[in-house]
Amino acid sequence: MNINSHLAHFKNYLKSQRYSPNTIKTYTDALGVFFQYHSNKDLEQLGIAEIIEFNTGYILRKHLSASYQNQVINAIKLFYRNRFNRVMNLDNIQRPRREKRLPNVLSKQEIKAILEAPTNLKHRAMLSLIYACGLRRSELLNLTLKDVLSDRNLLFIRQSKGKKDRVVPISNKIIDMLREYFKAYRPKIWLFEGQYTGEQYSERSLQLVLKQALQKAGNKKPVSLHWLRHSYATHLLESGTDLRYIQELLGHSSSKTTEIYTHVSTKNLQQIRSPFDDL
Repeated sequence: MNINSHLAHFKNYLKSQRYSPNTIKTYTDALGVFFQYHSNKDLEQLGIAEIIEFNTGYILRKHLSASYQNQVINAIKLFYRNRFNRVMNLDNIQRPRREKRLPNVLSKQEIKAILEAPTNLKHRAMLSLIYACGLRRSELLNLTLKDVLSDRNLLFIRQSKGKKDRVVPISNKIIDMLREYFKAYRPKIWLFEGQYTGEQYSERSLQLVLKQALQKAGNKKPVSLHWLRHSYATHLLESGTDLRYIQELLGHSSSKTTEIYTHVSTKNLQQIRSPFDDL
């Protein structure tokens, strides 16, 4: 069986286990690169030595991220267990330390300028909803009309990361914007549809909407859609919202994931007096 056949079988396995499309693509792409690197060797015989060689000769040489390195190792481990019932002991492979990066956060003034920049009502509604409810990109695009529970001021987010449902509050201000948008566009299935009726709005188009808004707002920072979610969480924290509620609103499984926002909140930091000022 050739490499493509093995990858196709593995891809079907991941689908059957309900892995997300992003994880399936990441794992299969990573495996494809790994197998291509060792194309002169028998795929079934690859092991620890070949993984170490790949780490050194490919990942480190190309200065690829620690996250990618871990994804490759996870993909290899899962592949050999599934395809050949072979458990690899990867304890001897040194895993890279996870980079401790703080989330990028925008000020409320910056957020306001970005959200008010689009003249297109649909574009403004999409960006506003991401910030107003702390949504991931995929969560916004997967919303349907029935997910807006306007009578209860709630937004229902179905089967998001980790296959979890959750609800988040939406204000009357957002509901009014969505009603205005609905009257103008009349979507049929998805809350935000593409060029054709019933077609889901694309990730690429949404990225372009943000890019254009940044240009109009005069913001030269490398802002991504996820910055809006980070800003939502940080602004909630700074306004006094309990961290446990923020965890629920963001859909985090662990409180440790949410605690990172305490490191970027400036509310208490700005109140600290430098000893320099007392000299």
